[in-house]
Amino acid sequence: MDISFDLLINAIVAGLLLGGFYAAVTAGISISFGMLDIVNIAHPGFVILGSYLAYYININLGIDPILVSILMLPVFYALGCLIYQVYHLSFEKRGQDALRGLAFFFGLLFVTEVSLILVFGVDYRYVEASYIGPSLHIGFVDLPLRMLVPCIAALVLFGAIELFITRTFIGRAIMAVSQDQLALQLQAADPVKIKRIAFGLSIAVAAVAGALLIVIQPVEPSVGREYIGRVFAICVLGGLGSMPGTLIAAILLGIVESLTATFYGPSWAPAVAFGFLLLTLAFRPAGLLGR
Repeated sequence: MDISFDLLINAIVAGLLLGGFYAAVTAGISISFGMLDIVNIAHPGFVILGSYLAYYININLGIDPILVSILMLPVFYALGCLIYQVYHLSFEKRGQDALRGLAFFFGLLFVTEVSLILVFGVDYRYVEASYIGPSLHIGFVDLPLRMLVPCIAALVLFGAIELFITRTFIGRAIMAVSQDQLALQLQAADPVKIKRIAFGLSIAVAAVAGALLIVIQPVEPSVGREYIGRVFAICVLGGLGSMPGTLIAAILLGIVESLTATFYGPSWAPAVAFGFLLLTLAFRPAGLLGR
């Protein structure tokens, strides 16, 4: 079989697996930015915090990092609720949730990164698990388990979020809160409480994304900066507030990056990916599944 065809298929498969991970990292932003209009640029910082907690417990107790992230969901949810309450009282309630709110989240990102540096240093950290290293070989297609397992976990996570958003009263209230708060209040729902729940959910999701990240690659405190532009780009490309759109956009971006890195070099991947984003938005300003 032609070598270039082998490379093409493997690059597409790698892009699908990478896109699944990107979807997990972007899920929280799709909730906070896409549904709540809260520009949480500190989200990647919470992803890295999730990575380090998974690392610390994995190294000291030997618990699987993905299982650690699931156990930490209530802690991250409570942290998200607390952060939103501070944000609401300090900025949103006063109508200052634009530039000052953005500075608030930038400060959170900086504090999180510096705190991790003070505790863990700047060395790269990694976890240990039975699926890190081996690969599945299906014909000429290679499936690294360190990418396949996070991708499957990300798809399960996305499915759970989509079911919660579309099948529960709170989930539908989250979708409605940024569109018509008066109508929401007429349904006996408190918009502030709904936003607090949604923001808590977005930060809880970051814990899982962080565990998936450290399974895929070693991390250090500043790695989160690499994902700030990417997660917002995927959120906008998919269509603000659309979880299925976010998943599709993440997979498309993963495939574009993988193909570019395979045939033209890794340094071209981000530029081509963002070029693809701009081209798509030129023809579809609302995003792939935007309203």
